Amino acid sequence: MADVRIGISGWTYKPWRGAFYPEGLPQKKELSHAASIFRSIEINGTFYCMQRCQSFAQWADATPADFVFAVKGPRYLTHMLKLRDAEAPLGNFFASGPLRLGPKLGPILWQFPPNFRFNPEKLETFFELLPRDTEQAAACGRRHDHRLKGRAWLKSDRRRKIRHAMEIRHESFRDPAFIELLRKHDVALVCADTVDWPLLMDITSDFLYVRLHGSTELYKSAYSRPAIRRWAARVKAWRDGTPMTDGHFIHAKQPRLRPRDVFVYFDNTDKLQAPKDALALMKQLGQA
Repeated sequence: MADVRIGISGWTYKPWRGAFYPEGLPQKKELSHAASIFRSIEINGTFYCMQRCQSFAQWADATPADFVFAVKGPRYLTHMLKLRDAEAPLGNFFASGPLRLGPKLGPILWQFPPNFRFNPEKLETFFELLPRDTEQAAACGRRHDHRLKGRAWLKSDRRRKIRHAMEIRHESFRDPAFIELLRKHDVALVCADTVDWPLLMDITSDFLYVRLHGSTELYKSAYSRPAIRRWAARVKAWRDGTPMTDGHFIHAKQPRLRPRDVFVYFDNTDKLQAPKDALALMKQLGQA
């Protein structure tokens, strides 16, 4: 059976203390508290800078056995280099500690900036570099540069599949050739709900990755009950492998219907909306 994991994007937010987090809860226990409610959380810190492998180990220890993290790839690679000379930065990322999550390592999210246009050649080169399992990730990590000297983690406890998802923010990606490229390389297209960027729902991999940023005000607006019910219906269709026509599709041909895992993360974090909206969706799907 396919699995649905609903969670939040990040967990360290000062306004959440005394609200989502109980008054007086030590900051070092916030992840454990959030992970007692949600079955998955996006790690945001990896997007902004390289983390230490000890941090990944601590995050794994602070969460239940069935918990899974999604890990954001570094913006240095996607936003600054824009995929140029990607081999060493990609090695740095995988050598910095994601493999210390062990079985709790979930999808890798590659978020691209609004000014990154569809470039098939550049993307194909990048997709071919992406490791597809933990042993390939360890090998990729061995290509790190001097930034990881003396603190690289290059061990895989066992071979596990690694999934990748791509979030786009430029209109040039409304191209059937983009969907074909994602399918060729088994990379999931992120279904990103926001007022500012394309909302696309083509299935391109064996799982769905959904980011709910706030559909009327970026990172802030809450989801109404009808909106939560609508997203619940979409998630059920993806999970069960039933037709889902309530969406925006680029490619005329959709893949064969079958149950697929679904990861959903609420990123409307600025006004404490994400936890309650995630819980509301869980209730609609019978998970709360």
